[in-house]
Amino acid sequence: MRVSDPLEVDRDVPAAVAVCLGRTLERRVEEATAMDPVFAADVADRVARFTLEGGRRLRAQFLWWAMRGCGGGARETPRALGVAAALELIQTCALVHDDVMDGSPLRRGRPALHVAVDARYGTGGRPLPCGTFGTAAAVLAGDLALAWADDAFAESVRGAPAERRAAGVWRVMRAEMVAGQYLDLRGQVTSAASERRALRTAVLKTALYTVGHPLALGAVLAGAPEPTVVALRAAGRSAGLAFQLRDDIRGAFGDPARTGKPVGEDVREGKATFLLTVARDLCARRGDRAGLRLLDGVTGGRAVRAGDVERVLDLLVACGARDEVARRVEELCVRGAEAVAAAGLSPRAAGLIGRLMREACGLDAAARAAAEPGHGGHTAGRQERADAVAADPAPPSPARRTPDGTTTPDTVLIGETR
Repeated sequence: MRVSDPLEVDRDVPAAVAVCLGRTLERRVEEATAMDPVFAADVADRVARFTLEGGRRLRAQFLWWAMRGCGGGARETPRALGVAAALELIQTCALVHDDVMDGSPLRRGRPALHVAVDARYGTGGRPLPCGTFGTAAAVLAGDLALAWADDAFAESVRGAPAERRAAGVWRVMRAEMVAGQYLDLRGQVTSAASERRALRTAVLKTALYTVGHPLALGAVLAGAPEPTVVALRAAGRSAGLAFQLRDDIRGAFGDPARTGKPVGEDVREGKATFLLTVARDLCARRGDRAGLRLLDGVTGGRAVRAGDVERVLDLLVACGARDEVARRVEELCVRGAEAVAAAGLSPRAAGLIGRLMREACGLDAAARAAAEPGHGGHTAGRQERADAVAADPAPPSPARRTPDGTTTPDTVLIGETR
């Protein structure tokens, strides 16, 4: 593939990004090997393989089609692919560190990096002051991925007309990711859970970084005017939030063979996800004290007893929380796609971005047909009701005007918390 030709990249964006990533990571691993072969084998090579072997390159595709939709061509192609590669590396940093902080044993159906290192050295049962040896190594691996991401970004935009604007987006994105991750951790050890707080966490940790900022970066690299960049970022915020809320549902009810993660992991970790906060609100409205006690018992960092996960999953279905969140996923995704269509991009690019949004949120017909069945411990009737809700959009929520000029449902106003 000639990755210098935008028309060839158009045909297969993930493949073009993989070529660019391969070249970048080959150089970085060679540099690491020159420093020390053990470090290269244990850390640098793991970071490279993790980055190359997994993921759908969603962020890269959003960036690419925003760039193309705003008029970018051959001149912008190498810069866009370089920044896309940097996004994949910062994603590696986020996932490796997330697995450490959550104590997750699996990622993409394989042992998480910290688990793999401990298995290599037999150190899983030998805690250090900062965790096991594998845990400490994974922290360093994530740091290395972040350093490589920054290097790839800086090299890609150096000398570009949009260098300063792109750097500003990159800086904000990194800081928001850290803020979102902190709020996610804080939600695991406190009882200060609310729908607005859960949404704010999801927006900062995932929504903007997954869709909003990649769209903004692509537009900036193409020299788009600021109103277009603002509109795309807002559209991406809505679709990115839908992506995270769907991920919450998949994490609770999905097939581990497809999600690559254990069922109910967020429940075991005591995370105050939006799905759980909706369940709490619904139980409170109905006076379901038993349901509230059950939810209180699995949030705020408390130890989860045997059988609690199954009971919580049953409650999420019975109280209607799963159906309610599924409705919001569709509403937010549709809102994001409509905003992209109105942002002034080329029709082809706008259509492809909208399709990517729907696929990421599981809303396309093909995606729904291939979606995993519900959690095996729940009845087929409940799953059928959830499938019906996923296919039937809810009435739109009341909208309010945000500072950037876009309209957003009340529940998505990230500047407001309680």
